[in-house]
Amino acid sequence: MKYFDTHCHIDFSHFDRDREEVIKRAKDMGVVYIVDVGIDVETTKKAIELAEKYEFIYASAGIHPSEVNNSSENALNEMETLAKNKKVVAIGETGLDYHYSGIIKEKQKGFFKAQIEIARKLNLPLIIHQRESKEDLIKILEESDLPEKIVFHCFDGDEELEKYCEERGFYISFTGIVTFKNALKVKEVAKNYPVEKIMAETDAPFLSPHPFRGKRNEPMFVKYIIKEIAELKGVNLEKISEIIFTNSLHFFNLTPGVRSN
Repeated sequence: MKYFDTHCHIDFSHFDRDREEVIKRAKDMGVVYIVDVGIDVETTKKAIELAEKYEFIYASAGIHPSEVNNSSENALNEMETLAKNKKVVAIGETGLDYHYSGIIKEKQKGFFKAQIEIARKLNLPLIIHQRESKEDLIKILEESDLPEKIVFHCFDGDEELEKYCEERGFYISFTGIVTFKNALKVKEVAKNYPVEKIMAETDAPFLSPHPFRGKRNEPMFVKYIIKEIAELKGVNLEKISEIIFTNSLHFFNLTPGVRSN
């Protein structure tokens, strides 16, 4: 079976001691593609460096809402320039996150709108992060000229947001949370959401799936997420793996071995 980890952060310091081994384990386990996702200018640069070193790794260029406070307006220009690299296949992760105190909501909104525009201008898909900000985020999406393809990463199981995504034809991506016994809402979404709009991600080093919960996550564990989705949908694992793999290729405009656009 072929796997595609559509969202991880193996450029993070969590992997400094054994990054090459982690990448090798993923490839040996059948992970055909990895997208390493930037959260600011520096991590985007590191993601691109990794992508240029390994043929099967690609990068996404973005400024995470939690990094907006520490980013200058010029960071958006830098990020747009970086996004023109041939190994960059998406913009993000971007979005809104109102969970922590001390945030500047208006600045988050401004950076989100700017990255939507960059994605549209460069004809790249958009990776969205949403946390406790649903109303404002939907409002911005409804008022914006959107890129062709959008994914809500690490989907949290919100029923209203699920309905909105389905109506708009957005993709949603599941992390190891879907394997947690108490994640009933997320499991319900995975069971019912149109299979042709589902992707899988590790979000490594975070959110390790069962039975590795509490340990550092890595791309090879994406298979446990797909296995859970197959069980929830009552569909053969090999079939689900192929569908999700094909979805991911389509979303990132990839064909085996080459960028399609």
